[in-house]
Amino acid sequence: MDKYSDQKRAVHYLYPPVDTFDQRMLEVGQGHKIYVEQSGNPRGIPVVVCHGGPGGGSSPAMRRYFDPKVYRVILFDQRGCGRSVPHASCKENTTWHLVADMEKIRQQLEIESWLVFGGSWGATLSLIYAQTHPERVKHLILRGVFLMTKSELDWFYGGGAGRFWPETWAKFTSLIPDRERGDLISAYNKRLFSGDKAEEVRHGKAWSAWENALASIHSNGTSVESPGDYARAFARLENHYFINGGFLDFDGQILANMGRISHIPGVIVQGRYDMICPPSSAWKLNELWPNAELIMVRNAGHALSEPGISAELVQAMDRIAEDMLP
Repeated sequence: MDKYSDQKRAVHYLYPPVDTFDQRMLEVGQGHKIYVEQSGNPRGIPVVVCHGGPGGGSSPAMRRYFDPKVYRVILFDQRGCGRSVPHASCKENTTWHLVADMEKIRQQLEIESWLVFGGSWGATLSLIYAQTHPERVKHLILRGVFLMTKSELDWFYGGGAGRFWPETWAKFTSLIPDRERGDLISAYNKRLFSGDKAEEVRHGKAWSAWENALASIHSNGTSVESPGDYARAFARLENHYFINGGFLDFDGQILANMGRISHIPGVIVQGRYDMICPPSSAWKLNELWPNAELIMVRNAGHALSEPGISAELVQAMDRIAEDMLP
């Protein structure tokens, strides 16, 4: 069996999704309720999964990276997305609200400390949570690192990635008048929050399509059109966070605060040809994190579902389990 097939088997057959043993809607304040679920071993090693976006929501496929006999897997939908309510709401929805929500989940589930697993925006949230509550994090497992910096946003929304995908970039920018294309995040913000549902959906689909089209290394520059309500929620939440710089105090805050978590062990799995979150961010992070292992995956892009990335994540979680179990 070739290596590619081995990688597919590692994800799709080794640890199939299992039924949840607990699902709940957790009131977190400010009118928000978030969806939380647990699966795997109720007495296993707790691991919380931070989904991407912001606004992407969790999915059952995210359970596949954890041996259900060993791990107690906690998934949750961040404010405004997935099964959390109110849907697509950006009111009282910031990075710091999400960090506080994670603490409420941990306390509600009576977990002393846990592993934190996240990719893309989920990696951002994982790092900020760890820097805020380092005593609660046993291990960090990150994929497709995004550090919420201006340079990263400029790359993806300022034309950097568009140089590799000019035809896809042209579709993304075509909805915006020429005079506004110098700041596409602001231009889309006006339309995603216009109050006209049809306009919000139309621009939400375009925003989502630009990102989805570049997620996989095997992309041809097109993507399956997202359902209107999902695309609108995803785009509104992502744009809301990006136009506010992730609600961080200053640009580069995550790297500046790495000293707070330098003692926490970590694994960084990064696609070599990630067009959405270029590898330079993972490299910079690793340089400031002595207890982290950086795994650059050849022939992989950004998506969690890429066979090489998925296989490395499964193997990393198996190694961590072996180290932690008596």
